[in-house]
Amino acid sequence: MSAEADFLDEVTPEFVRRVEAALAENRAEEVRALLADLSATGQASIIEQVSEDERDRLVGILKRDLDPETLTELDEEVLEDVLEQLDSKEIAAAARELEADDAATILEDLPEQERQEVLAELPAEDRAEIEQALAYPDGTAGRLMQRSLVKVPDGWTVGQVIDYCREASDLPDDVYDIFVVDPEGRLRGSVPLGRMLRTKRPVRILDIADPDIASVPVAADQAEVAHLFRDQNLVSCPVVDEDTRLLGVIMVDDVVDVIDEEAEEDMLKMGGVGTDDMHAAPVRTVRLRAPWLLVNVATALVASFVIGQFEGTIEKIVILAALMPIVASMGGNAGIQTVTVTVRALAMGELTAANAFRFIAKEAVVGSMNGVIFATLLAAGVVGLFGDWRLGGVIGTAMICNLLAAALAGSLIPLGLQKFGVDPAVSSTVFLTMVTDVIGFLTFLGLATIFLL
Repeated sequence: MSAEADFLDEVTPEFVRRVEAALAENRAEEVRALLADLSATGQASIIEQVSEDERDRLVGILKRDLDPETLTELDEEVLEDVLEQLDSKEIAAAARELEADDAATILEDLPEQERQEVLAELPAEDRAEIEQALAYPDGTAGRLMQRSLVKVPDGWTVGQVIDYCREASDLPDDVYDIFVVDPEGRLRGSVPLGRMLRTKRPVRILDIADPDIASVPVAADQAEVAHLFRDQNLVSCPVVDEDTRLLGVIMVDDVVDVIDEEAEEDMLKMGGVGTDDMHAAPVRTVRLRAPWLLVNVATALVASFVIGQFEGTIEKIVILAALMPIVASMGGNAGIQTVTVTVRALAMGELTAANAFRFIAKEAVVGSMNGVIFATLLAAGVVGLFGDWRLGGVIGTAMICNLLAAALAGSLIPLGLQKFGVDPAVSSTVFLTMVTDVIGFLTFLGLATIFLL
């Protein structure tokens, strides 16, 4: 059974209701028993699904029984609430059980004084590692990397490395690669664990190392790291400084989280939502969503201005008011399809300057073909309903023009925004809607004014 299936089996709606009932009746021991056998993901799901008051009681009951890994699974808003229920000793106890990068993620949003109190509760070695992680900007390889790895001198033999691994007490739980460094700590290569175990003891570790392994600069953006893992099918990747000195290693499980975060972020931005606000308070949610709604109002006014220029035409041919939203909405829907593909291709590094023209040309062809198909269907329907072939011709022509415009705008707008350093996922759909509304109304009402009056 997969981990996902296990998670779904343990956190059912019935199970959540049992937890809520136990909380309502202050049955603390039952609450502890119910959550004791859950995975970290399961505990996090329970904490996120109960109400805010129930969450506070739940965390108050669990305290030190809370799996430290649960904190890394929580939504950012919920994590803030949970940390408010824990004192510095309890947060420090959880941080000691986590990798330095995960502990840094938990501590980074704490107020400075509280963060220092937590760090003061940690052993010197753990505190130093977490402070080093916090020194790197969020979203970089330095924040993402683990400092716990197997690093050996390039002069050692396989036998010496094996003996070291057997005797060392501070090795990471999961080891996939052995990293080989020179006396200055510069990375010289890596050896997969399986290859080393199949090699005889007297062989120099450097002789079986891969010298041309992929590595990432400590300041690299986490999105670039995710692309590297995907493109080269990596399980782990070393992180180096400007002098190629080995600083840490990024594991594939951390990169999976990054990929999820990047995909979620792009999806939210395309909907005009800057961050996941499911667990945020209503007032905060309003503040997060209002700015882009205001931009939408501005772009809608532009479309309304275009309609206003044809007020006389609409008064004389009232049916135009019923038909013109069809042209605009079809253009908007077609454009969103193109924008989605374009933003995704840009995010994955598949759309570049080398193939941009070919991509735009292809989308223009697709838009034109869809325009002809739906123009024919819509024109036939209009002629059948209203018996006016001129009206059918006008709406069909407008449909072709708007779907072609939607295809061009859906590909050019994200490319243009990225060219000017603006995240295309954030504002592409807003500008696309303005273009398709304006072109749709302008062509339909303009052609109607020319040929029907």
